[in-house]
Amino acid sequence: MSTTRPLRVNERIRVPEVRLIDETGHHLGIIRTEEALRLARERGLDLVEVQPNASPPVCRIMDYGKYRYEESRRERESRKRQKTIEVKEIRLRPRIDTHDLETKVRQIQQFLTDGAKVKVTVLFRGREIVYQDLGERVLQRVIDLLGPRAVVEQPPHAEGRTLVMFLAPGHVEVTRTASSEEREAEGQ
Repeated sequence: MSTTRPLRVNERIRVPEVRLIDETGHHLGIIRTEEALRLARERGLDLVEVQPNASPPVCRIMDYGKYRYEESRRERESRKRQKTIEVKEIRLRPRIDTHDLETKVRQIQQFLTDGAKVKVTVLFRGREIVYQDLGERVLQRVIDLLGPRAVVEQPPHAEGRTLVMFLAPGHVEVTRTASSEEREAEGQ
């Protein structure tokens, strides 16, 4: 009984007989479609085909407008409960200075405390690609500086001229800080 497929209602049900269920959920048996439609109209409700593939199709007496409203509310609630995980990206160079690296690590910490995952990328230009060990050391320093606040979800691996690593929020409790809420309010 989902809204993904259209349900046939009242006169659109064109089979000779249906298995009928009343509004309280009691099974009334196999009844001719005209008789089922008459019963539904007497009660001021609709005849709705809920299982068209059954033999004979199963129909239910219900308030179809109320059913559609409740179904849309349930779908809205389930969408509201879904949490989308954002992936932020931080780009580094293999010969990054200590202070610059600490600034980037603070930025990564902020993303992680906001609950986002972080893709840390080390970009190699020209002949720097020969010194991939420098890039691996930079990523290891990032991991060391973050400590338990981050979990390495995907260890460093090469993708073309880049070295990529994915981090997820660590075991430290993820809380939204006042400053991140203020930034979010300003962005809207």
